Amino acid sequence: MKVKAFTAALAALAVSGAVEAADMGDVETPIRLSLNNWTGQRLSTYIAGGMLEEAGYTVEYVEADQGALYEQIATGELHAMVEIWTTSNPDEYIAAREAGRVEELGDLGLDARNGVVYPPYVAQMCPGLPNWEALRDCASIFSQDGNGKRGRYLAYPESWGSPGADRIRALDLPFDVVAAESEAAMIEEFQQAYKDKRPVIATFWAPHWAMSSYALQFVRLPKPEPACYSDPSWGPNPKATGDCDFARGGVVKASWFGFKDRWPAAHEILKNYELSIWDQQPLIGLVDVRGETVQGAARGWLAVNRAKWMPTVEEATGKGRS
Repeated sequence: MKVKAFTAALAALAVSGAVEAADMGDVETPIRLSLNNWTGQRLSTYIAGGMLEEAGYTVEYVEADQGALYEQIATGELHAMVEIWTTSNPDEYIAAREAGRVEELGDLGLDARNGVVYPPYVAQMCPGLPNWEALRDCASIFSQDGNGKRGRYLAYPESWGSPGADRIRALDLPFDVVAAESEAAMIEEFQQAYKDKRPVIATFWAPHWAMSSYALQFVRLPKPEPACYSDPSWGPNPKATGDCDFARGGVVKASWFGFKDRWPAAHEILKNYELSIWDQQPLIGLVDVRGETVQGAARGWLAVNRAKWMPTVEEATGKGRS
């Protein structure tokens, strides 16, 4: 009896598993994924696209117009973006999500961190680091010629949002904020600063190969709490909100609201798609340091790591089930 019951249970489980597989939907229409202007996002996108292609979809990779990105997703001109850093204050995304115009598909899985960084040798030039208060007294070493009263602070490109600049201003530190032109320009600045042993301070993020290659250190800012963003009396500057460190995590995926109905299985794949910092960071190094193409690095990762991602495709489509 026990054997018969167990056999019946297995059969029921197999049937229920087959039922759970989502419909493929409109396989004739390409799924348009957004490519943005930093290496990690492009890698995340090509890996997600490779999973969708394995499932049987056609994927188009579209260079994003950063200023119109979330409007394009809301209207279905683009169908999904798989790496949105909510800690970088993407106001347009948050507005579109809260208005119900885009669907958030959950966390990507990166243990992400934005922060204020400096090379390790700078600590000898600015006693008191990594505590942020030390920057009040040594801002001059970060000036253009090293002798000015105000330091030069390198922030993210304007199209990314510039939360580092927001922090510097909220903490009332004597720095002039300059937005980098691109991720590559930020890396070039670090390289030149190391070569000259020149002080440099900037907003930067992990995961990124440069964090380990240049041993970049995070400045210790006041611990972030919800009141930091709403109550000026909280924190060291009673006249400003945002005078604290960046929140950790907060890298999400989002899609056009019609995505689920048009491509049910693809929707499930993107919803369950995750990529860890330990997978992404070495790939960024392959591209930015060793000159591999993003597409090549993503294809290589997919080939070597089928055991990590193929179950997500199989669960959504039923592919590979007996």
